Amino acid sequence: MYSLEELKSFLKKRLSKKRFVHSLYVADEAYKLAGFYGEDPDKAYLAGLLHDVCKESPAAEQEELMLKGNMNISGAELSTKALWHGPAGAYFLKAELEINDSDILNAVRFHTIGKAGMSRFEEIIYMADLISEDRDYKDVDKMRKLAYTDFEKAMYEAVCYSMECVIKKQNYIPEYTVDLYNQYAYICSACKKNKEKNDGKK
Repeated sequence: MYSLEELKSFLKKRLSKKRFVHSLYVADEAYKLAGFYGEDPDKAYLAGLLHDVCKESPAAEQEELMLKGNMNISGAELSTKALWHGPAGAYFLKAELEINDSDILNAVRFHTIGKAGMSRFEEIIYMADLISEDRDYKDVDKMRKLAYTDFEKAMYEAVCYSMECVIKKQNYIPEYTVDLYNQYAYICSACKKNKEKNDGKK
């Protein structure tokens, strides 16, 4: 097993400066979120640090790793090169860095597209990638606040934002992302109905 410093050194050589800094910010955010929600902060830091390990690898290499990993790749993923680095990265961690922790592997595999039924740990990496310190999209501050006050609502807003970005680019929406949206649309709708019902009793 490689030490944290060895992995940082490895990433620094493998990634561009911007991507390496992003990885450090995601790791920091994942550490904070994990501590806040009762998950393992050190493990979350590691997953956040390594989530983009294959982001800047040649497309052919990403495709080879993705297919070798045999991780139930959806049709939309196969058709969208920008999504290959998730499953490719998960397989790379296992095959090259000897990381076998399923929480970390699943978190890296789904950190971009998400999926219904993710564990809280997996969701934390998904969220950390979206609200890391280097992110500057509109309403990112709102997302950061929600992540620590109403995680279910934050996940709903996050997947809505993700789908909107994909639609603007006129790309495919992965089936996994649609399932995640439906999950949190249902959860947030149920919460809203319960709140309205309770407010009506007052």
